[in-house]
Amino acid sequence: MSGAMDKPCTLLVHFDKGSAAMANEIKANLEGSDVAAKVEAMKRAVMLLLNGESLPQLFITIVRYVLPSEDHTIQKLLLLYLEIIDKRDSTGRALPEMILICQNLRNNLQHPNEYIRGVTLRFLCRLSEPEVLEPLVPSILENLEHRHHFIRRHALSAISSIYRLPHGDQLIPDAPELVERALGSEKDASARRNAFLMLCLCGQERAVVYLFSNAERVTEWPDLLQMAAVDLIRKVCRSPNRADKGRYIKIIISLLSSPSTAVVYECAGALVSLSSAPTAVRAAANTYCQLLSSQSDNNVRLILLDRLNELRTSHRDVMVDVVMDVLRALASPNLDVKRKVLDLVLDLLTPRNVEEVVLYLKKEVVKTQSGELEKGGEYRQMLVQAIHACAVEYPEVAGSVVHLLMDFLGDSNVAAAVDVVLFVREIIETNPKLRVSMIQRLVDTFYQIRASRVCSIALWILGEYSLSLSEIESAIVTIKQCLGDLPFFTVSEEGETTDSTKPAQPMVNSVTVSSRRPVVLADGTYATQSAATEAISTPSVTLGSSASTMNLRSLILSGDFFLAAVVACTLTKLVLRLEEVQPAKVEANKACTGALLIMTSILQLGLSSYLPQPIDNDSYDRILLCVRLLCNTGDDVRKIWLHSCRQSFAKMLAEKQFRETEEMKAKVQISHAQPDDLIDFYHLKSRRGMSQLELEDEVQDDLKAATGGFTKETDDANRLNRILQLTGFSDPVYAEAFVTVHHYDIVLDVTVINRTKETLQNLCLELATMGDLKLVDRPQNYTLAPESSKQIRANIKVSSTETGVIFGNIVYETSNVMERSVVVLNDIHIDIMDYISPATCTDVTFRNMWAEFEWENKVAVNTVIQDEKEFLNHVIKSTNMKCLTPPSALDGECGFLAANLYAKSVFGEDALVNISIEKQVDGKLSGYIRIRSKTQGIALSLGDKITLKQKGGSN
Repeated sequence: MSGAMDKPCTLLVHFDKGSAAMANEIKANLEGSDVAAKVEAMKRAVMLLLNGESLPQLFITIVRYVLPSEDHTIQKLLLLYLEIIDKRDSTGRALPEMILICQNLRNNLQHPNEYIRGVTLRFLCRLSEPEVLEPLVPSILENLEHRHHFIRRHALSAISSIYRLPHGDQLIPDAPELVERALGSEKDASARRNAFLMLCLCGQERAVVYLFSNAERVTEWPDLLQMAAVDLIRKVCRSPNRADKGRYIKIIISLLSSPSTAVVYECAGALVSLSSAPTAVRAAANTYCQLLSSQSDNNVRLILLDRLNELRTSHRDVMVDVVMDVLRALASPNLDVKRKVLDLVLDLLTPRNVEEVVLYLKKEVVKTQSGELEKGGEYRQMLVQAIHACAVEYPEVAGSVVHLLMDFLGDSNVAAAVDVVLFVREIIETNPKLRVSMIQRLVDTFYQIRASRVCSIALWILGEYSLSLSEIESAIVTIKQCLGDLPFFTVSEEGETTDSTKPAQPMVNSVTVSSRRPVVLADGTYATQSAATEAISTPSVTLGSSASTMNLRSLILSGDFFLAAVVACTLTKLVLRLEEVQPAKVEANKACTGALLIMTSILQLGLSSYLPQPIDNDSYDRILLCVRLLCNTGDDVRKIWLHSCRQSFAKMLAEKQFRETEEMKAKVQISHAQPDDLIDFYHLKSRRGMSQLELEDEVQDDLKAATGGFTKETDDANRLNRILQLTGFSDPVYAEAFVTVHHYDIVLDVTVINRTKETLQNLCLELATMGDLKLVDRPQNYTLAPESSKQIRANIKVSSTETGVIFGNIVYETSNVMERSVVVLNDIHIDIMDYISPATCTDVTFRNMWAEFEWENKVAVNTVIQDEKEFLNHVIKSTNMKCLTPPSALDGECGFLAANLYAKSVFGEDALVNISIEKQVDGKLSGYIRIRSKTQGIALSLGDKITLKQKGGSN
């Protein structure tokens, strides 16, 4: 639909184009006496008009045969028809036919039926022709005193709309006085609200006087009127002169006890915007927390958590006191709510409340064991990560939860078990006092572990932190029990199956599971090869299921030789440390012999033809290296194996802590006050008549002024970069736009300049969008005097991060040329960088999302940059993403570089980027940049951005 065919109407229905025959049929039905046929004809006429048909021949027919009808449906369709038709001629004056309509509207305004009066008054709210409205004003004013509130309500709305027209104060000059008088005697809630809103818009002083005169009874007002009062207070307090701010705040605080949750929510937001006093902020925070616990809608809870998070950024000291109230929202079954609650609570941790928080989280972990919670595994993983963050920041609380969490090392949710073992690994390094108890607990629960990655990390912990003789021996015995009897398989020339395992614990039930397959021996004879594993049923208190003690054996027999290499390395470390702490060489030699037997058995299994896949070269070399070390160990090698690994881990933790500290420092907003700013001495002020909240507010304002909290640094260069030229300098109409992107909205402030000596009439900015952009409203027509300018604002909604394009033209008329002139505008490309921001996530989360996301965009590296790190920094700067790879992993000059980047959009979409580049012999860089996301739009848009930007260097 073109801009010239757009018609303002509240009814938008798609319909096919009409024809002359259809118009004649509609006219015949309208002239008939059948009411149902008239209703259907009016509907078809309205739909045709909406699709651009003019139908001028129907107007007289409707005036003659439809206006006199008493049917309510026909009268409603008639008002829709009158709303959509053109009421002005080409010169901008009202059509003479409208006089016929005026008489009918006046009759409707005096109709004995309340519905006819009400819908007519509501229709008048959408009329803007003074010639039509002027004769109707007396009838409208008479309806202010009608006995039915439905009519009074719409009469007030009609008066408000008419008074706000360009010359409305001439039609009803005493409208504010009439409405104020009606408001004083009105009893209906909706009518009072309409009257109060009219005063707020057209007579703000009268609305303020009415509010203050009823300040003691505001809590008794209906919720509609209370919402209007809150809006008025916000509007008044935005003005520079806020002399009565204390009185407004008292009204807001009194409304916090309103039974309407909508009013309470709006009051909390208004209170924070009006005052930064701790008392006001605390009242708003408590209100949000009460709503958070009382509302069952998850969307409402998410919005409330966003408001609480905004309070945390500016009033963290106050928010610390309500952290336990926020934690109660974990009772929600929704995981998104739980995640936001935990993120908010972790930002509010202090030495004073960390113990309470950890104790509450510990109780929540226990609840997840019951199995009654939906998605209990994911929730338990979130709780483990939260407790991990608490223990890292406040190590003294780790001892109270670490042993409970270690019971979940064998959790069926592998991600949760991995988080637990990573938590144990970090705590055992940062809390030496807990080392002995944690090692003992790990040895006791090791047989429950079922995940290969969890086993690998747990084995590394046993190898690094088993320091005493008893700990080393317990660790070796546990590993041997989990591996079972050796060898892993036996070969019998007679073709019989031989059981190679024996029950490790005679007091439990055991089941031997064996498999066999024929093999050809070196001499050409046939034999049967068998492998046996033994499942031992043991009572388990933690997980409530029987578990096998030989978890390592089953994993290795499934072909996991990486785990087998970890077992070999762990045994090597334990044996080397045993030689240091054990004075008797016999025991050390015995342990060494047992370790060598296990390693050779693993190598024998890996090189055999029993398993579908043989052992990989890396694992083979690693195990072979362990065998050689145990046979011949030097002091330098012993030092590397027993000390260097733990030192590297400690260094990694220190770097991680340093990065987190630097990120927190970067988030802190630094503001400075100017040396010539006014100093307001609070203690020298008169405090007479000021409440405690007003006194606190004065102190907060002084502190903000002293620290530069009120100063807003604007980047003028950045603002200039957002000004786009839409037309050429030689065009008769010059236009440029200032683009403001704010999350889901794009605001275009278009400056239009008439560069001619003629008056431009009906000048209209016509815009269209491509992509996930939607124009909210169509800008109206303007008249531009010669060499004058006009500011036109257009609002556009954004629904995704896909790159969008805004295009259009400027249409105008002149007195000399009857045809409309068109100036085509340059396209405005909306950049994806306005929607994404750097974000962080753990390596485990990144890998999980990388495996889950289905959209991938692979971009080949094509750049003139010859340094790997320079290219990485260039991509980071161009894409506004965060590098998750630590700087220590990027150190050195090896000719290769691999890094992970991460960003999050304002719509909650995740953007993952992996950069893998190599420096060629000629000095050029080659490789690929892979982008993955859940949606196609962000992957394609980010790929186009990288392709465009990667060729350039620092410019």
